[in-house]
Amino acid sequence: MPSRPARVSRRSAVEPFHVMEVLKAAAERQRTHGDVLMLCAGQPSTPAPAPAVRAAVEAATSQVLGYTESIGILPLREAIARHHRELSDIEVDPDEVLVFPGSSGAFTALFLAAFDAGDTVVMARPGYPAYRNTLQALGVRVHEVDCGPQTRYQPTVAMLEDLAAESGPPAGLIVASPANPTGTVIDADELAALARWCEEHGTLLVSDEIYHGLTYGRPTASAWETSREAVVVGSVSKYFSMTGWRVGWLLAPASLRRPLEVLTGNLNICPPGISQHAALGAFTAEARAELEGHRERYAATRELLVARLPEVGLRMDAPPDGAFYAWCDVGHLTDDSVAWCQDLLADCGVAITPGVDFDTANGHRMVRLSFAGSTAEVAEALDRMAASSLLRA
Repeated sequence: MPSRPARVSRRSAVEPFHVMEVLKAAAERQRTHGDVLMLCAGQPSTPAPAPAVRAAVEAATSQVLGYTESIGILPLREAIARHHRELSDIEVDPDEVLVFPGSSGAFTALFLAAFDAGDTVVMARPGYPAYRNTLQALGVRVHEVDCGPQTRYQPTVAMLEDLAAESGPPAGLIVASPANPTGTVIDADELAALARWCEEHGTLLVSDEIYHGLTYGRPTASAWETSREAVVVGSVSKYFSMTGWRVGWLLAPASLRRPLEVLTGNLNICPPGISQHAALGAFTAEARAELEGHRERYAATRELLVARLPEVGLRMDAPPDGAFYAWCDVGHLTDDSVAWCQDLLADCGVAITPGVDFDTANGHRMVRLSFAGSTAEVAEALDRMAASSLLRA
């Protein structure tokens, strides 16, 4: 009797993360040519700070490293609370901090705790695709608001008012500042206005602040400066250069803390023990000095990119305020950013990310460049792109 294939749920039918295909093709190009320059990866090119590595070694050689509290060890939650006080001048109690296996684990638990199937959650377009795909897998309706360069690709209160007039206030709003893929920052006044609107209308504001610390002359604000009914998302992945260590956290209002604790205890048991101890080392003055050196390099590379993109032939309507991304229009060169990025990799060995991951409407004419690598690598990539026939309209 022939076997039947395993049953696959409808909720698993979400879009893939297309950048993974870019990484796969880049690995093959590197194998055959050995010349790939990676402007596609959304992660630092530097290792964890030295104090974090020392803390991990110390923990690994002196502790059992078994299960911890499901919401993270108290010393780490205390360190995160201090970090927010120093970064944003807001009072945070360690009991308001919940630690997860990366911000991705935090988002999944939060979406389960805060939203029911059929609820509507708003996010910007362009925006980080895992918000959309995770929500859709959980049966939540995602409403993308088209955010162009006139608002620096960020949502506004006016957009929420228009949506509420049509269908009522949404259950949630996700904002990211600095944002992926655009690197833009929401001004403090606008973020405060969004937070007040959400609190007044019963909409949960989810403020993704994982790129805080990586800004270039434009200050960032925290949603908790205005509303303690919002949820703030943090992580050691970006500024702290610890993507693979998988430590993220939430600042959560009282009503959500117990549901989040119960959910993460079932979903994850706890965050990785060794990573929690390593993260403790990242919240030190010594680590901060090392990390600020990385930020200064990103700032110099950003200046190079902003200056040379017109020469290369790419248009950037809103230069990045933070993170390490440039969101560029290639509509004068192609109407298929996926194929164009594949052709660019084959032509000159430069790997960049097609915009379809981040914008479901206009991504076919957009690309994302990461400047997280070294300044020399980005400069060489720009040289190669300037010489490529694919950059000539």
